[in-house]
Amino acid sequence: MRIVIIGLVAALILASCGKGKKPDEQEFLNSLDSTKKGPSIDEEVINGILQQIPSPLEISVLLKQSGTKYNSSILNTPDNTSKYNSNYKKALNLGIYGTDLGYTNIYQQNQDGIKYLASIKQLADELNIGQFFDMETISKLATNSKNLDSLLLVTTQNFNSINSYLQTQGRSNLSVLLLTGGWLEAVQITCQVAGKDPKNKELKEKIGEQKIILEQIVLLFSFYKEDENMASLLTDLNGLKAAFDKINITYVHKEPTSKVVNGVLMIEDNSTTTIDVTDDDIKNITTLTNSIRNKIAS
Repeated sequence: MRIVIIGLVAALILASCGKGKKPDEQEFLNSLDSTKKGPSIDEEVINGILQQIPSPLEISVLLKQSGTKYNSSILNTPDNTSKYNSNYKKALNLGIYGTDLGYTNIYQQNQDGIKYLASIKQLADELNIGQFFDMETISKLATNSKNLDSLLLVTTQNFNSINSYLQTQGRSNLSVLLLTGGWLEAVQITCQVAGKDPKNKELKEKIGEQKIILEQIVLLFSFYKEDENMASLLTDLNGLKAAFDKINITYVHKEPTSKVVNGVLMIEDNSTTTIDVTDDDIKNITTLTNSIRNKIAS
């Protein structure tokens, strides 16, 4: 299945950068938690991981194609925003809400989408990255499923802008938390649906693919062991990784071939990937993912 680049800061919600006034940088620094600043991580490292993460949009499309009906109960309610009183929780749940917005968008649940937009804007403002949000443009894109390609493009471009900004502030940890929150929610939603449709091989394989992504997220978290919150989450992620480690992924490289279709040269990738994932694997991953996600969202 196609893997698309994702701007996980809100998965589907960032729009044109630079229209708002840049906040005072000292005010930004003063607003941050009193945790130690993490190391600066090369942007190419984070972007490389982003390129491999399946977007919540892609996963939501897969769920809809499976015939699954819209179910708001598997999402994090936008009413929880007031509970998040630390930048650690705000960043994680900004990522979660971005995934949830993508889910509502695919099912054209515009009324719910508007609520998530409000919560997303609130958390972004509180993290002092609200200048990267043009809510008028976001609303138009996010409430019209015909604009999904445009939405993916601007989210990708603007996550890079946010990541660069946080890097200059010595707060790359927020970038890591944003992408982790969005990824966890996407996996959690997929697991919930797969549990009700155990014969859906594509859903199971999509979950199994996340083994590779989790390995890289765990590696990123290893740079922040001195941060108490991130060290605690790293422990939970390592527990989840142990469950994913039971899944075998085999990649067989084959030379690509070319052919001409309607006068256009096409390159066909003949390599194959086999993912061996059992029902027990899915159950264990589901239990652990739900536990971590609920801890974050509470």
